[in-house]
Amino acid sequence: MALIEYRNVTKLYKGTNALNGVSLDIPAGRIVGLLGPNGSGKTTLIKLTAGLLTPTSGTITVDGFAPGPETKARVAYLPEKSYMSEWMSVDSFIKYFSDFYADFDRVKANEMLSRLGIDPKRTLKTLSKGTKEKVQLVLVMSRAAKAYFLDEPIAGVDPAARDYILNTIIRNYSENASVVISTHLIYDIENVLDDVVFIKEGKIVLADSADNVREKTGKSVDMLFREVFRC
Repeated sequence: MALIEYRNVTKLYKGTNALNGVSLDIPAGRIVGLLGPNGSGKTTLIKLTAGLLTPTSGTITVDGFAPGPETKARVAYLPEKSYMSEWMSVDSFIKYFSDFYADFDRVKANEMLSRLGIDPKRTLKTLSKGTKEKVQLVLVMSRAAKAYFLDEPIAGVDPAARDYILNTIIRNYSENASVVISTHLIYDIENVLDDVVFIKEGKIVLADSADNVREKTGKSVDMLFREVFRC
């Protein structure tokens, strides 16, 4: 059984199909790229899995459970936009996550902050946009979750920090967990992806291993993406 299963999932917004009959299996121990242009349905799919939205029809299961209290304890979600209060310190967020999530590793979080040179005593309003995003990623990856959903985790950080962030993602999930990365910066993450999912206008148009994509097409994932989604 796949760790995450989608069966004919549809989501309507005011009569418009944000997702249209999505069926997909995500096994444990894989890093999956959820790839598509803006408005393709990536964030909707992630929010449905995180239990923040309800599908119009179809089913989703994470580790055998439908989205709800059981899956919130298993899914770690990094949203595209910051949810953190500007007046709070980084250390306050570490304490908040430690109190709220039983699987949160405070020692790991502080170690990652130290490697990034981030002072936990600083408040969010004193940090740059890129540093705030690093803090959010540290909080999410310090959980021992079964599924990590990262919505544009490297979009706001400088290129020098991207390798560290990707290495952080690779190092901090177990073989029993999966990581789903939604991004349009495919060139930067292609080398860490095990599987790729192309989504277009709410439909899955490709789901395969990254190696199979390269072998079958003779192209990199980035090159194929540019062809499939050419304007």
